[in-house]
Amino acid sequence: MDFSKVKLVVTDMDGTLLNDQGIVSSKFFNQFPKLKALNVHFVAASGRQFQSIANKLNPIKDQISIIAENGGIMQCNNQIDVLLKLSRQNVLKSVETLRTVENCYTVLCGAKSAYIETKDAFFIDKFKEYYNAYKIVDDLTTIEDDDILKIAVYHAESSEKFIFPHTKHLANELELTVSSQNWLDISHPEANKGYALKKLQKKMGVTKEETLVFGDYNNDIEMLQLADFSYAMENAHPNVKQTARFVTKSNNEDGVEVILDELIYQK
Repeated sequence: MDFSKVKLVVTDMDGTLLNDQGIVSSKFFNQFPKLKALNVHFVAASGRQFQSIANKLNPIKDQISIIAENGGIMQCNNQIDVLLKLSRQNVLKSVETLRTVENCYTVLCGAKSAYIETKDAFFIDKFKEYYNAYKIVDDLTTIEDDDILKIAVYHAESSEKFIFPHTKHLANELELTVSSQNWLDISHPEANKGYALKKLQKKMGVTKEETLVFGDYNNDIEMLQLADFSYAMENAHPNVKQTARFVTKSNNEDGVEVILDELIYQK
């Protein structure tokens, strides 16, 4: 593989750069200064909260770009832009719909904070892995002083099986994405990681031929389509493997780092 033209490396977090324990490898942090020395810019693109991504990549957070909340918010050159937010009407309609779905947990993902109205200890324990800034409130419909970028919905067994069928009518107005086994995301109809990545590519003057992207789930598809060097993880959803041009090892086998080693060696 000829990586000599690559200027932009973009990777999803969960199931991709993070292993199943939610950890970024020391190998990646050792690779990062080498990428920077080669003038290769790194982008973390995730459905996670901005603050959570920055926490996971704390040693390098001020040297990278971050696309968070599935493209709803982006940081470039240490400047944060809210790209796409939900209208209050769409927030209220979505929350009312989700309250009719059994055994699901709803998160309003704001630019300042995430908001939940459950006090269930099991869910809060899971939730805290993805959200560093959060508030537990009595009623999600009362949140008015934050830009709501996304609504994330959790089901312990399957978001695709137990949440999507009850929410698919919302797709007439909003973007619905099964973002993992347990999570479904409701966003602005234009919001996805590809929307934000395209803006970043334009801002940096980087082409599709100069972009390398890694992903594992359905919310990565749009950004994989923006890269000539598109990699699905071995653990990826079948839709992602069908979209990507190449496959690398799983997130637990340092699949991202394996390809970055090749890039660094070639450069």
